[in-house]
Amino acid sequence: MPNTRLLVLFGSQTGTAEDVSERLRREARRRELGCRVQALDSYPVVNLINEPLVIFVCATTGQGEPPDNMKSFWRFIFRRNLPSTSLCQMDFAVLGLGDSSYAKFNFVAKKLHRRLLQLGGSALLPVCLGDDQHELGPDATIDPWLHDLWEKVLGPHPLPLDLGLSPPGIPWPSKFTLKFLQEVPSTCSEELCVAGTDPQGPPSELQPFLAPMVTNQRVTGPSHFQDVRLIEFDITGSGVSFVAGDVVLIQPENTASHVQQFCQALGLDPDQHFTLQPREPGAVRLPTHGWRHPPGLPVGPYPPDPATGLLHRLFSAGPVRVPLWVRSGGLTFPKTPDTPVIMVGPGTGVAPFRAAIQERVAQGETGNVLFFGCRQRDQDFYWEAEWKELQTRGCLTLVTAFSREQEQKVYVQHRLRELGPLVWGLLDLRGAHFYLAGNAKYMPADVSDALTSIFQEEGGLSGPAAAAYLARLQRTLRFQTETWA
Repeated sequence: MPNTRLLVLFGSQTGTAEDVSERLRREARRRELGCRVQALDSYPVVNLINEPLVIFVCATTGQGEPPDNMKSFWRFIFRRNLPSTSLCQMDFAVLGLGDSSYAKFNFVAKKLHRRLLQLGGSALLPVCLGDDQHELGPDATIDPWLHDLWEKVLGPHPLPLDLGLSPPGIPWPSKFTLKFLQEVPSTCSEELCVAGTDPQGPPSELQPFLAPMVTNQRVTGPSHFQDVRLIEFDITGSGVSFVAGDVVLIQPENTASHVQQFCQALGLDPDQHFTLQPREPGAVRLPTHGWRHPPGLPVGPYPPDPATGLLHRLFSAGPVRVPLWVRSGGLTFPKTPDTPVIMVGPGTGVAPFRAAIQERVAQGETGNVLFFGCRQRDQDFYWEAEWKELQTRGCLTLVTAFSREQEQKVYVQHRLRELGPLVWGLLDLRGAHFYLAGNAKYMPADVSDALTSIFQEEGGLSGPAAAAYLARLQRTLRFQTETWA
């Protein structure tokens, strides 16, 4: 390979940014370029001054925050005492991954791009803004950006004359080789290779906790087309700590029938153990696995999804332990006492608000307003009895929207407009915080439009002033969202 050194550094929360970084590695190798890929916090950041060519792949999480595996880098790169010529020898490009339904869309990538310029770096391209909400996904932006990137990279860093672009149809060797083991390792049982019962430190993706599943309750009516469930785990002795709104991630397991089909198709022994050994120096050697327990992908907690179908099947089969760990959620609730909160959570979007309301009520906070929407009162009104009991106690103001119970559909944004004076009074006079969770398709934009109208009608603001008021709420984290496709 030529002497060109391409470094790809990623900040990833759910693995997408890491996947894109590995794609960059593959495309670089096809162009005969040397390429290293590392998580940002595992890279010695002081070495950046010696790097000629760096691609940063960064996701944005929560309310415009960096992923967990780049937070140390983030703090370092924004130190005020860094000289403005620190990175004057470095060419760079920033690829962002975000969701345009959030107010701070790709905030991390945009801010990093500006900071690298401030430190003297030379941008090969404008920042790439991958969008989960695009009908073709983030690749709709990434694909043309990468095409331009390679043209820029190979311009100032040309290939030697005797090397050319490898044809796309020729596969490169895999990163790992598969080595079969003659006997089962005595140091690790099949189950514990996936998840330990005595983790060192808090549970994580590499070391999840085997939590007993203690309840599995359907919360939709028996005739409803959606099977949505409330599932509870016993985390006694796990070391797990969490706050309201945090997310449980689960390591799924292949079903026995799928393992059987896979092994039959490839002529494999389903009881055979194997290990994956890296081909490249410096790569991490992965632990021993069996076909029955290969590592899966973490899945989110919001139904309907295969995470819940799997758990239902497991629970139906009898007592079961599920490998899990906890990740911080995207919503943070006020710490100051007596601060009201307005929560808009249609459908399963109400899940993080149930935890928040329970915690606030336990602390004596009564300024809780919940806008909940669903299709029908008797089919998918999640936790109806709990909400009504809290309302009777004076701990909750509940506003409902049942969209299919009248000829004209009624959604949460309609209820917001109807109660405009209440919403405006809480936000403008009492400093309330506003939260929104649920499906990202139409609802967030509709709710934002409803708020803008309330600011105009109840607050007497002009159109631009109402938009600025909403932006100020978002900037000060008094308006937070957590949405998903």
